Amino acid sequence: MKFWKKYIGNLFLPQRFYIASGACILLFLIAFFYIPFLPFAKGALSVLLALSSIDYIMLFFTSRKPDAVRIMADRLSNGDNNKVQLRITNTFRFDTTMIIIDELPVQFQERDLSFLKHFKAGQTAEIEYTLRPVERGEYHFGNLLLYVSSLLGLLQKRHSIEAAVMIPVYPSFLQLRNYELISHTTIQSEHGNKRMRKIGHSMEFEQIKEYVRGDDIRNINWKATARREDLMINNYTDEKSQQVYCVIDKGRLMRMPFNHLSLLDYAINSTLVLSNVCLQKQDKVGLITFANKLGTILPADRKPIQRENIIQLLYNQQTAFLESDYEMLYMQVRSRIKQRSLLILFTNFESLSGLKRQLPYLRSIARHHLLLVIFFENTELQQLSSIHAGNLDEVYTKTIAEKFAFEKRLIVKELLKYGILSILTSPENLTVNTVNKYLELKSRQAI
Repeated sequence: MKFWKKYIGNLFLPQRFYIASGACILLFLIAFFYIPFLPFAKGALSVLLALSSIDYIMLFFTSRKPDAVRIMADRLSNGDNNKVQLRITNTFRFDTTMIIIDELPVQFQERDLSFLKHFKAGQTAEIEYTLRPVERGEYHFGNLLLYVSSLLGLLQKRHSIEAAVMIPVYPSFLQLRNYELISHTTIQSEHGNKRMRKIGHSMEFEQIKEYVRGDDIRNINWKATARREDLMINNYTDEKSQQVYCVIDKGRLMRMPFNHLSLLDYAINSTLVLSNVCLQKQDKVGLITFANKLGTILPADRKPIQRENIIQLLYNQQTAFLESDYEMLYMQVRSRIKQRSLLILFTNFESLSGLKRQLPYLRSIARHHLLLVIFFENTELQQLSSIHAGNLDEVYTKTIAEKFAFEKRLIVKELLKYGILSILTSPENLTVNTVNKYLELKSRQAI
């Protein structure tokens, strides 16, 4: 059995062998009707068998197993392009051509990822490609399969390189690098950064410094000015250690997909980025997840380990198929969060009636905390409402799409009527809009 697997089981016939065999068969067919062609047919078959034997000996008896290794991070970032590198070394003493196949996890549903590469004797080459996971969880990679052929190209030998490994896919931690520079009060936009005008003053005193043009003259310290005989001004910093809780709804409406990611995944990725910005601002950040029952509660803290705690908690969060219980959420917030905090609720409302069922609980939460409700635009409805209606069916479709889009805007007005802040955003702009709103509230001292 081992002999069969070693010398026969790993033998494959490439396209070149079938073309050469087809040519020999064609010569024998011609010889059947025209006898003088028979010697040419026999000669061609003999050459094919001789070259195949030489190729077999070169591949199975005069070579060692090629070296191959997969180089990648110990965890992948959900929704981002993650680099994977294959390093292949040709250990043969002659030039070869290899077909490299990487056995990807079943979540990618890719069975045709292969690379064709020509190697010189002893050459090492690197192949790089990217993977974009759209689900969090465990991803099991298989082995590396190398189909090696010599310059003759009549036979192939398969080499299976042991490379099976489990790689976890975490929320999009790669986005954190895009927001590392957010360490001062700025608003992110597509065209750059703009400084927010501060409304009011922070009450956290830092130092007395010399007045420079542009400082607020209302902060002049007249006693220090009299002693120094020069204008001196009180310098204040933003208040720190304020509590920010990201509240993630895991109900059925958060299962809606957009660009292969669910709304829950967009909310999780945005939560991770926002938490990092809050920690840079030295605010305390916490986490609450809920659906029909309470999920995870992480008390607010500003220790550096808090970001890793949030990543670990968000790793295995899954949506449910039931309605979210906002009454339970209100009771938990009242009993567990004693200090006035900024609660950023990631949820989704598809109709005004759906909002009104939960509005009493949202109003109750807003009495004790600063509540920011973030929900999503239905981008497909926007596309339907913008098309030109050419027949009666398209008129009905466009009208219904416009109706649902209008209801989304009514939800914003309804929340504003009761003093509840809200953001209506597309999933792709969720992160930047959320960070912008947090920085705006921070600069206005609204928390």
